[in-house]
Amino acid sequence: MTTTMLDLKGLKCPLPALKTRKALKPLKPGDRLEVHCTDPLSVIDIPNLIRETGDKVEISERSEQRIVFLIEKLGAAA
Repeated sequence: MTTTMLDLKGLKCPLPALKTRKALKPLKPGDRLEVHCTDPLSVIDIPNLIRETGDKVEISERSEQRIVFLIEKLGAAA
């Protein structure tokens, strides 16, 4: 199991969700992706994306400065 950090600070919708989707593709089940965003819409877009991919997501940090998502690749494909 590996954890990859994805820095998407400064990017606006829809780029955080699109780049997160691209970063998830090569991951193996059990791998994690830590996504750092500043776009407030990412709290809607990224969980919706993860619902589509069948993986698991939680928001580990949410402040005015950034939002950090922890995504675990479960291996289900939409």
